[in-house]
Amino acid sequence: MPGAAFTPEDLFKEQRVEHLDLRPGGDIAVCELKTVERDDDAYQSHLWLLPMDGRPLSRLTFAPGRNIRPRWSPQGERIAFLSNRHGGAAQIYLIDHQGGEARQLTRFASTVVDMAWHPGGRHLAVLCAVNVDPDERASGAQKIDLARPLAPPTSPEVVWRLPYKMDGAGYTLGARLQLVLYDIDSGTTTPLTRGDFDVGQCCWSPDGSRLAIIRNREDERDSHCKDLWILDLGDKPRAFPSARRLTNTIATACCPAWSPDGEVIALMGARDGGDPIMRLWQVEVSSGVLRQVGDDDLELVGNDLFWDARGPLLRAVQAWRGVQRIVAIDMKHGTVTPLVEPAAGHVSAMVAREAMVFAEEGIDHPIEVHRCDLDGSAKRRLTDFNAWWRERLALVTERRRFTVPDGDGGEEEIEGWLLRRAQPRTSDSSAVSVARSEPSAPLQPSEPLEPLEPAPLLMDVHGGPASYVMLKYASNPYWQVLASQGWTVLALNAVGSASYGRPFSQRLRRNWGRLDLPQYRSALAALRREGLADGRVAIAGSSYGGYFSAYATGNCSDFRAALVNAPVGNLETHYGTSDSGYYADPYSMEGKPETDRELMIELSPMAHISRSRTPTLFLQGKDDERCPKCQSEEMFVKLRRSGTVSELVLYPQGDHHLLGQGRPSHRIDAHGRIVAWLTRWVEEPLPVPPAGSDPADAPLASLHRS
Repeated sequence: MPGAAFTPEDLFKEQRVEHLDLRPGGDIAVCELKTVERDDDAYQSHLWLLPMDGRPLSRLTFAPGRNIRPRWSPQGERIAFLSNRHGGAAQIYLIDHQGGEARQLTRFASTVVDMAWHPGGRHLAVLCAVNVDPDERASGAQKIDLARPLAPPTSPEVVWRLPYKMDGAGYTLGARLQLVLYDIDSGTTTPLTRGDFDVGQCCWSPDGSRLAIIRNREDERDSHCKDLWILDLGDKPRAFPSARRLTNTIATACCPAWSPDGEVIALMGARDGGDPIMRLWQVEVSSGVLRQVGDDDLELVGNDLFWDARGPLLRAVQAWRGVQRIVAIDMKHGTVTPLVEPAAGHVSAMVAREAMVFAEEGIDHPIEVHRCDLDGSAKRRLTDFNAWWRERLALVTERRRFTVPDGDGGEEEIEGWLLRRAQPRTSDSSAVSVARSEPSAPLQPSEPLEPLEPAPLLMDVHGGPASYVMLKYASNPYWQVLASQGWTVLALNAVGSASYGRPFSQRLRRNWGRLDLPQYRSALAALRREGLADGRVAIAGSSYGGYFSAYATGNCSDFRAALVNAPVGNLETHYGTSDSGYYADPYSMEGKPETDRELMIELSPMAHISRSRTPTLFLQGKDDERCPKCQSEEMFVKLRRSGTVSELVLYPQGDHHLLGQGRPSHRIDAHGRIVAWLTRWVEEPLPVPPAGSDPADAPLASLHRS
């Protein structure tokens, strides 16, 4: 029996696996499962135990709230986790793996962010917020008082250095993230770090005498950069132990992992603070000698790194040609061996000890947890959290390739994902090639497929731009809704995308819109020549995708409807209003507004949007600090004044990740509006431009043929 069509309300059904850990010995995994509480318009998270031998799953926590970041004790008997079950800030709780009542450990005035078990099992390194007085400037950060209450929300927010805000967190100078040592038996705390910086991550040396930590720099010019430091604790805990910096040439160090012999630390990072692509590095603890492992085409995803207990082998999640796969990396020679490689999906979380446990998902199958041996063999799905997906119309994903202009007079090949509704073949027509995601293959249709026919087409543009198409349901539920209604969704990894090698991603610097728009138009022309698309074409995107949607409609008339969500609209104002604009934009533009103002203006959608005739829906979180609401407001006002149909919807307290992680009621509203807007306007031809106007449109026939 055919399934039901997807609807925006289906996002209430999704259960997302957020974090994983595997018990020492490798027999039981624990995961954090996030669900939507519709009545409370909020999210809850609970811990589940996943036996590796096929026994039934069991839920471990039941108290309402967010129960997150589970960590097995070294002995494998207890699990530490964070919870806000009693209201207020998240604190550490401890629970026996066989169940029972969880015991609250910490009672700090502010929130606990993360923790790491000492190898001996008696202590926890705790990363927590310490409230400070911003009127004391840097000196206030020297005082560690875990009982100091948070300043009232109406207090003045003193800004005296950069950065001073962060998307999703707002004003940040009223607290610092510091590290303390917590004794589980006595409940005592020993402060380990202090200063005008934030600690981001930590991990213990194998013998428990040292901590590797990630912390940002104190010099304001580089305060957005993060380095690897070592804290020498010795045999007895002591306050503020000696600290030694190991890196200063990696701008965004993260995810440290000690080698089993304690001599080397592996980590990720980029050389430049504005570069979002993570490379692999290792540093000798004794000498501080740093070297890159592998070449610049080895791009990693921000998951923990796992050393093999028997040799110089590291397991990690790699971004590779649009998918996220698990690989083994030889730390001596840099060679990469794929272990788990979804055909059309992303490994979004992974842990490797005696075996591997990982979460995998795609746009045509939901997120679930799987296990396999360390060499990638004996794969088996452990969970069926999203069984409701099988009640929906089957969707299929095709990996398509297009020959497009390279911007230098030649051509190149790019890839993209085509999502559509599956239909059993009823004739002898040859079936299209479908990319199936191996771990979730049972969820995929096995019938041959009918050839594609012209249908409304959505061209969706990913963020970044140095990123790639996110193959997960939570990011864009409107894809599945439109596809189940008969639309075709095309999501390209055009020039500038990550996971296809450094030269490919670097070429878009100083060329936003100018290089990738011809590639999108060329792909559209190819689909039209194949008879797979007609005039009913819409465009959508968030963040850089929002930028591109606005830029495209101001520079061509291919699109009858547009969604612009959380965009960069004006590069000049984004530089000074975004939480990261002052260092990310100079990297992308290879300059600053005061030296490259003409380029900033030329590449800004604001310079072109008034020529657009495409009905455009703007969506914007009011508390978005990454691409502040002024970016949408400026373009909306200019578009309205030019006479083009447009609407702007602002979501109170919404941040940059509104569509995928925002308040449930806001997400339902937003995705419903997207579907309604695109469906309404894609059937309407664009209005004819006034006589003598400049439509800023190059004929499709003039583009390179693909």
